[in-house]
Amino acid sequence: MTAANRPSPLSDTAPPKQKRLVLLVDDSAAQRRLLARLLKRGGYDVIEAANGAEALQLCERLAPDLVLSDWVMPEMTGLQFCAAFRQLSRPNYGYFVLLTSNADAHAITEGLQAGADDFLTKPVAPQELLARLAAGERILRIEEELRASNTQLRQALSQLSETQAAMERDLREARKLQQGLVRERSGRFGQIEISLLLRPAGHIGGDLVGFFPIGDDRLGLYALDVSGHGVTAALLTAQLSVHLSGSSDQNIALRGALGGADAGGPAALAHFFNTMMLEEMNTDTYFTMIYAELNHMTGHLRMVQAGHPHPALQRADGTVTHLGAGGMPIGVFESPLFDEIDITLGPGDRLLIASDGITEATTPNGRQLGNDGLEAVMRTNAFLNGHSFLESMAWSVSEYCRGERQDDMSAVLVEFRGTGKVIRLDDG
Repeated sequence: MTAANRPSPLSDTAPPKQKRLVLLVDDSAAQRRLLARLLKRGGYDVIEAANGAEALQLCERLAPDLVLSDWVMPEMTGLQFCAAFRQLSRPNYGYFVLLTSNADAHAITEGLQAGADDFLTKPVAPQELLARLAAGERILRIEEELRASNTQLRQALSQLSETQAAMERDLREARKLQQGLVRERSGRFGQIEISLLLRPAGHIGGDLVGFFPIGDDRLGLYALDVSGHGVTAALLTAQLSVHLSGSSDQNIALRGALGGADAGGPAALAHFFNTMMLEEMNTDTYFTMIYAELNHMTGHLRMVQAGHPHPALQRADGTVTHLGAGGMPIGVFESPLFDEIDITLGPGDRLLIASDGITEATTPNGRQLGNDGLEAVMRTNAFLNGHSFLESMAWSVSEYCRGERQDDMSAVLVEFRGTGKVIRLDDG
């Protein structure tokens, strides 16, 4: 044991011993004087009562720490007084000792049932009396320490509750701000209709979807999924949204798209974000992404897939194809490989870009929805369009996982409304 943690000797800094108040109840004045003298020499404050009724009045007024009561008294026995004492409202526990000349098992049982803590057989031996009261003091100290700990615990819980309530308020406001990052939930460009779904699993999440115009004939579409949940993921999505906002001064994708073919297209944006994550951000967080440039006049679409789930292309005849080879997430590898996809939408076609919160939705027994499940949902809801389709899909996913959704859910739906018509095919 080092000098720093060695127990200090008794000194002036040691707290003084608490002086306990003892109530002495006996109809014999001589017995009271004898015991009172002994108790005072033992360091106790003493008050006296000649009977149970008088003792109860003193207990209500002074709340003694320890009670020493004779069993046999007129009008109210020590047993009756003990039972009445236990019914009193007290700020702390009172230790009760019964004095009796009858120490048989039946008498002790009666005393314990009435609320007595200990018994002393008369005539009382001085050393035994002081030893029994010292044992009672230990019980009282433990009770006081527990009460103090409970008080501190209640205060801590109250502070924690207030802090949690403040955090809940902040998270609700953060949710509003994050939802505000998606400025438009739908848009119509010629015969192309864009619809967005963004539904965090908690107050805030790490998914982000959106679109923005590029000149007169093109659109930029994006879907991001930041690893993890909560504040860290939400902060990164907010920063990424700046680079994908509608402002040409800040929108990296828009600047690249307006730069023409030399700008490198969607894949260049993925490499830009990968470099930014590795060189500028000191974090272990990464994200998956699909970014696409769509010519809404021709239906031609170029996109890059960086670890995001495979987009599902549903043609006008109802057939569903899952596109892409996957690609690598952004912010993990210095020289990543991203997958580039080139397709053309025709009248009646639709493209669904869904996050893994949809494809990896899991039943209580651990079975994932997967691409096959998503395809079944698309077939089932083929007669719906726009937000009606997305809401029905979200409901189907929630039902699939019995409402125990663990991940954010987001999607971009691109529909070529034209003259074609999406039809529903039978499951067979």
